[in-house]
Parts: sequence; structure tokens; C-alpha cells
Amino acid sequence: MILEKERELIVEYGQKLITHGLTKGTGGNISIFNKAEGLMAISPSGLDYFKTTPKDVVVLDLNGTKVDGDRNPSSEYSMHRIFYQKRDEVGAVLHAHSIYCSILAALHWKIEPVHYLIGYAGKDVRCAPYKLFGSEELSQAAFEYIQDRYAVLLANHGLLAIGETIEYAFDTAEEIEFVAQIYYKARCVGDPVLLSSDEMDEFLRKFKPYGKKQV
Repeated sequence: MILEKERELIVEYGQKLITHGLTKGTGGNISIFNKAEGLMAISPSGLDYFKTTPKDVVVLDLNGTKVDGDRNPSSEYSMHRIFYQKRDEVGAVLHAHSIYCSILAALHWKIEPVHYLIGYAGKDVRCAPYKLFGSEELSQAAFEYIQDRYAVLLANHGLLAIGETIEYAFDTAEEIEFVAQIYYKARCVGDPVLLSSDEMDEFLRKFKPYGKKQV
């Protein structure tokens, strides 16, 4: 089976999207890129994560042509492949409909540095303007607004996280959802005190070698 390891990981992390509370139903999608093969494995469209098998995961080339798999790929596949085409360090993309990130995306707010763990994504998390799901316009907006970060909010939609590995992309999605919850609740009761740019730089320097392969 082509990209067997990647397909197995997509099944595993698709189920974790549900069990870790990062999405509901069949919402969200995951892909992993095999640079040596020039191919991406991506979760299928509209299939229950707990009924998905590695054979259900679809393999595409970076033109969007199906190479293997009987099912349709996620409708968001173009939002995944743009990162593999244009950011050499990216090896995995994860899109989720986590609650607090989706709330902030509905408000068109960015997430400011109220907690140092926003550093998984960078100094803050921007919000890209609303575009129709599955469209090239959404892909371009996500890529433009993430820039030098590793996560971006998609207005009136959800969260996108990227990383060198699926492990890092998933961790980023979890930590940014945690920070989004803090940020939202803090703003409900007052004006949160933000970490400065220098304080975030200090965190990022210390975090880079912190037992985790940083992107």
C-alpha cells in the first residue's frame, strides 16, 4: 500500500481529533506529506473517523491528482497541498473545528499572547478572512495569513495548524485551542495582560531545544 505509514498515522490522529475534543462528527481533516515520494496522504471526505481505515485514506500528488484510494479526498485538499508546494519544512497539515478557536474565528479576532504556549504557533495567531470551504481562495488566504507562523484561524470556520510532523501539528492545534480558551475567557472579564515581544522571544529561544523537534 502506497504511503502505508502516513495513512496509518492519519487514521490514528483523526480519531484523536475526536477524543481530544478538537472537532465534532466528520469535521476537520489531516494530511501528511512524503517528500521523497512527492505524495500526500489525506483523510477522506465525510467518513466517520472511527470507521476510517488506512485503505480509506487517499493519496494525491501535488497537482491534486489521485494516485491511490477509492474514496474522495477531503474537500479541503488544496488548503493542504499549498503548504507542501510553498513551505519546504512542512510535513503535515491539520484542520480542526475546535470550540474556542472557532469562537474567535467567528469574531474575526486574532489570538494574542496571553500565555507563553502560543509559542507553538509563533508570537500570535492571525485570523484569515472568510472564504468558502474547499475553495482556492481559502487556500490562498490561509497561506497568506499564516506567513511565518504555524497556526492560523479561518474566519467563521476553525483552525489550521502545520508542522514538520503530524505530532507537532497536532500538539500545536491542542495548545492553541488551550490559549484560545484562556484568551476568550480573559476578555470576557477584563483586558488580559499580554506577554511582550521580548518575553515571547525569550520563550521561543528556550522552547526550541525543549525536547521537541521544532519546525
